[in-house]
Amino acid sequence: MTHQQPSRPNGWLQSRGGIVLVVFLGIAAFFLMAEHTAHLLGVLPFLLLILCPLLHFFLHGRHGGSQAKHGGGRRQPPEGGEQ
Repeated sequence: MTHQQPSRPNGWLQSRGGIVLVVFLGIAAFFLMAEHTAHLLGVLPFLLLILCPLLHFFLHGRHGGSQAKHGGGRRQPPEGGEQ
């Protein structure tokens, strides 16, 4: 007599507990947004001001990072045959 094991869901999101967790987090997010919209919108201008220097700091660092573009940091010998 062979017993077949019941098939298990592929991931935690498809399990009963995963679905309950997602629904609970969705309800909690809705109530947080509903109750604290004024606070979130009041902070938005400050977030934009903070975002500008952060973007400059993290994104402008890539402008000269590659040594291959600029000759690898080695001096080129002068043209004209002088040594």
